[in-house]
Amino acid sequence: MAAMDEALTPWVAGRTVGDVLRATAGQHPDRDAVVFPALGVRWSWHELDRRVDLAASGLVALGVAPGEHVGIWSMNAPEWVVVQFAVGRIGAVLVNINPAYRLYELEDALRMADVATLIVGCPFKGSDFVQMVESLCPEVASAPSLDWSAARLPRLRRLIAIGNRPGPGWISWAALESGPIDEAGLRGREQAIDPGAVYNIQFTSGTTGLPKGAMLTHQNVLLNAYYIGARLRYTVDDRVCVPVPFYHCFGCVLGTLVCAVHGSALVVPAPSFDPGATLAAVASERCTSLYGVPTMFVAELNHPDRARFDLSSLRTGIMAGSPCPLPLMEAVVATMGASQVTIGYGQTEASPIITMTSVDDPLEVRVGTVGRPIPGLEVRLIDPATRREVAPGATGELCVRGHCVMAGYYQNPEATARALDPEGWLATGDLARRRDDGNYRIVGRSKELVIRGGENIYPPEVEEFLHRHPALAEVAVVGLPDAHYGEVLSAWVVPKPGMTLTPKELQDFCRGQIAHFKIPHYVQIVDQLPRTVTGKVRKHVLRDRGISEYGLEASEAIPTA
Repeated sequence: MAAMDEALTPWVAGRTVGDVLRATAGQHPDRDAVVFPALGVRWSWHELDRRVDLAASGLVALGVAPGEHVGIWSMNAPEWVVVQFAVGRIGAVLVNINPAYRLYELEDALRMADVATLIVGCPFKGSDFVQMVESLCPEVASAPSLDWSAARLPRLRRLIAIGNRPGPGWISWAALESGPIDEAGLRGREQAIDPGAVYNIQFTSGTTGLPKGAMLTHQNVLLNAYYIGARLRYTVDDRVCVPVPFYHCFGCVLGTLVCAVHGSALVVPAPSFDPGATLAAVASERCTSLYGVPTMFVAELNHPDRARFDLSSLRTGIMAGSPCPLPLMEAVVATMGASQVTIGYGQTEASPIITMTSVDDPLEVRVGTVGRPIPGLEVRLIDPATRREVAPGATGELCVRGHCVMAGYYQNPEATARALDPEGWLATGDLARRRDDGNYRIVGRSKELVIRGGENIYPPEVEEFLHRHPALAEVAVVGLPDAHYGEVLSAWVVPKPGMTLTPKELQDFCRGQIAHFKIPHYVQIVDQLPRTVTGKVRKHVLRDRGISEYGLEASEAIPTA
């Protein structure tokens, strides 16, 4: 497919995820589609489409119905890509589950999203996903004819293991792909899908701290993918290195789907981010584009063997997740040769990109702003108190309306009503200013979001978990600046009267129960929390105290390149 002009009508309009893959495979059957260099996997678009048909037929044969929720809990793997398209092809709903989750979070995710079929990845480092599922649902080892209605998660019906079949209650990936392709059946399922139907549920969090499932439609993600690829000027000759996780929109929309829409090759260096493997993949596969959060680019620049990798093929990429300091962008351009790296801003509820810089924007625009809205979106800034639009040049909460806006939060109408107004405007919670040149600058957050190395963390969610500790009376979690991750968590803890609690005890309590990036890096045991006259915790006071006590810099440190 030729380079796309943003002004053109997107060819994906009115199509579904499975249909888009079929069209791209028909037009470019023999070109590289998916490459996992470390695994020796290299699939053409024709091969990927065939594997998707096999998996889709297998899911239908198992009884997966249209609209059924299919969860995937895995590191980046070739099967993840297959599942992403197969679920869309049969009109089911893909539910992304963070592989860093532990039992407490996994159970909440499965229950909250009504997951009926769960696809579980191969073990990785200290995480044996199958074993963890079995510890959560020991019933799976009983028999294939399990009475799920009496199980801990009664909505769950099927367990599929990527790799060998671990027990009688499981279905192996090989078995899923073993049957014939039901072409007529798949066509019928595909033709019955409404492009405006929900295709994907991704978890996010709000100021209440309770996770929410953002419902994204086929058109949400496909139109976002089209316009992002157009702004990056992708063609079939581009090879996109994606070291970011698929469970985020960054990986599964800006990576997998952007490549499918534009016919570019998807190159995945490793199951999780590894700077050396990423550099090696760029060099060996002659990648033209590289994705990552700023800390990933820092790790690649500082890798001891970086100089021996030929990165001359790099042209562009996306840096997102947290602000990019000017010295870092200069180093990426000068040292890695990616002269057209762009900056993207958005959130899961927006599928995900709202604004983005262009490949030919000057460096000042790419580090000082988050660019302009992508086509088809309206953006306005409103006063958080009055909900009225602010004057030109003033700061306001960024709101967006258009094709990117989610269908709502799954089974959470109250949260949906808070995020979406009756006219379809999505309130992002981020404070921004619009410059005279039309580019937007994010100046703060009205939510309590902490961004640790690209991972979004909402302190109330962590506070809710910490309250499970029997010795804890009160806790406040705030972000503190960090030279490597941008921000890390600090917990300010008041023990119950007569009880003692140490920082190590609290951190040990978290391990294995919540994701590692949510475990507080700093823990302070205090007698009381600073409060306003109305009883609210003054978190800015705790942040200032933490910066002072730990000798931190209030602004982000600039890593060396």
